[in-house]
Amino acid sequence: MKRAAADRRGLPLGLFFGMALFLVLGWTSAAQAQMTLPSVNLGFKTTQNPNEVVNTVKIILLMTVLTLAPAIVIMMTGFTRFIVVLSFLRQAMGTPQMPPNQLLVGLSLFLTFFVMRPAFDEINQNALQPFLASKINQEQAADAALIPLRRFMFNQTRDTDLALFVKLSKIEAPKTRQDIPTMVLVPSFIISELKTAFQIGFVIYLPFLVIDMVIAGVLMAMGMMMLPPVVISLPFKIMLFVLVDGWTLLIGSMVKSFG
Repeated sequence: MKRAAADRRGLPLGLFFGMALFLVLGWTSAAQAQMTLPSVNLGFKTTQNPNEVVNTVKIILLMTVLTLAPAIVIMMTGFTRFIVVLSFLRQAMGTPQMPPNQLLVGLSLFLTFFVMRPAFDEINQNALQPFLASKINQEQAADAALIPLRRFMFNQTRDTDLALFVKLSKIEAPKTRQDIPTMVLVPSFIISELKTAFQIGFVIYLPFLVIDMVIAGVLMAMGMMMLPPVVISLPFKIMLFVLVDGWTLLIGSMVKSFG
């Protein structure tokens, strides 16, 4: 009886190993018969062909641009204003973890693409497509791509911020905005965006602050000083935000602010 029981216990294990061996052998034979894996060789070699050197440099530059792409999206578009304002909204409502960070970043990113669509379309039409068609070189494509971005940043940058960074850079006073270098324009644009975002955040805080003060006064009048006012005011702030259709008002106002 014991031997029969042991045989029964060992039967599933034997079937498992048998099936595994069958699958491995079958996959190996199929791979040998059908699969062809590509080989990649990495190394250095000397060349007398200038085109090979140029292509290598182009690949390195492309990888560098891809590495800096997140910084370009954040610093030269409206992403800063969106993410800062949405963070202010979350803090004002008293929900520091809701909506989550991933949702706020994703929403800010898609709103940025929505606002920057005319500039991106112009870059694609005047810079990317002519470069891919070999009608212009890399320098001409980069200059053409900067034109709509610079126009967008100039429209959102205050003159005082531009004057500050022109002074800090110690360059010759530009006669027109076209003479302002991009390296001076970008930090000026970021400072202006932060100022605008903080102004919008202040306006967002006011109604929620009033609710907190009213709830705190009511609790003190009732002698319930040990109860945190935030616990009571949070549902009222959420209800107020939903009743006034806050998401539509806030997102619509932010998008229109770029006009």
